Amino acid sequence: MPRLLLIEDDPAVREGLQIALRHQGHQVDTAATGRDGLDRARAGQPDAVVLDLMLPDLDGFEVCRRLRASTSLSIIMLTARGDDFDIVAGLEAGADDYVVKPVQPRVLDARIRAVLRRIGRAPAAVQSHGDIVIDRAGLIVTKSGRPVALTPTELRLLLVLAESPLQVFARDQLLRLVWEQDYLGDSRLVDACVQRLRAKIEDNPSTPVYLQTVRGFGYRFGPV
Repeated sequence: MPRLLLIEDDPAVREGLQIALRHQGHQVDTAATGRDGLDRARAGQPDAVVLDLMLPDLDGFEVCRRLRASTSLSIIMLTARGDDFDIVAGLEAGADDYVVKPVQPRVLDARIRAVLRRIGRAPAAVQSHGDIVIDRAGLIVTKSGRPVALTPTELRLLLVLAESPLQVFARDQLLRLVWEQDYLGDSRLVDACVQRLRAKIEDNPSTPVYLQTVRGFGYRFGPV
């Protein structure tokens, strides 16, 4: 049973989503503030966090950044507006996905399950690319012999790209392969994840060697 942490300060929304997600087969803990959410995430080690952006103490962006600094768990943010600023800022803070409120519980359930499935399809093999080694069986990535802490979405994106070096993947292809749903062309999910991944595996993210941009088309895993 997936273990979720729902961080939402509106008691009606929090209770409604908790009941609905339990009916969908999740074990759900809740928090009403950002600080309480951070404490519960660190103590309870959930599989995923559903995080509202509007919180009374620490906002959701700061909570997301602090979680990302110490964990690799999946984060889905809830935003009350389909505002480009909120969405882009949340993705850059480290969120794996977003849902605009009011959200249907079945939609949120589908997004959660898609996030939790992302690391489950890797064939057994070890790939070496320069100083990057990808162990697909153990789902471990190392750089110069040191483990690289990746979120499930970052890992899944790297596995997809590295499986076919030099193949160019359009953003909509990556949305289907990594995020598993039709996001109506929302390429911000892909671009933000690529930026975070570059920061972790590239020596110089501004001149990437591994995660190359093919202008006008998408991304490819480059040769070394």
